[in-house]
Order: sequence, then structure tokens, then C-alpha cells
Amino acid sequence: MPALRNTLTSALTATALAAGLSLGAASPASAADCPSAASPKITGARAHWNLTCSGGRLKVYGWVEDTAMDGRDALVEVWPGGGHHWRLVEARGMGQRTNFDFEFPGAKSASVTLRLSR
Repeated sequence: MPALRNTLTSALTATALAAGLSLGAASPASAADCPSAASPKITGARAHWNLTCSGGRLKVYGWVEDTAMDGRDALVEVWPGGGHHWRLVEARGMGQRTNFDFEFPGAKSASVTLRLSR
């Protein structure tokens, strides 16, 4: 019985470690209604975005910046509500900043995430 317990413990530890490594690039997310704003920072990236609503449209705008020489890109993903297609913007290389400005007719909320490329 102890051998089975050790095997199960090892398998669970390996699974948890693998999950942690694959999710290591995950970072702050903001699921928000408009109006709202966020300025998340993670190791290697930072961003700022605003969500506003006007004329039946959700507007998500801001910037993303790569802050480390680590070979990974800084990414912002925008997942609007209402069945719209998601958008991705990236900054490639330390010190690079990319502005973005997206509109989604009929949407009133979005999930916006800052992360690093794999």
C-alpha cells in the first residue's frame, strides 16, 4: 500500500508541476463592464487599457509594453462579450510599446488579459 501511495503522490506532484509550468505565462485579467480601466504589470510586461461604451459599442483601447530581454513577447488578449471574435495585440522586444483600439458593436463587457508568449 505505501508503494501505491508514493506512486500516486509522485504522479500528482508531476501533474501539478507540469500545470504550473504551462500556466506560468498567465497573468492579470480584467473581466469588466464599461466604463473601467486597468494597469496590470507582470514580470516582463506591462499594459494599460480602458473600456468605454457609447452609441451601442464597446471600445477597448490602450497599450502593451515588453519590459524584459527574455525572448518572449508581451501580449494583451481582448475577449468581448456578445459572441464577438477575440483580439490580440503584441509588443515584440524589450522597450517596445504597441497601442491598440478595438470596437465591438453591441458588447457591454470584455475580459482583457496581459500575458507573455510561450
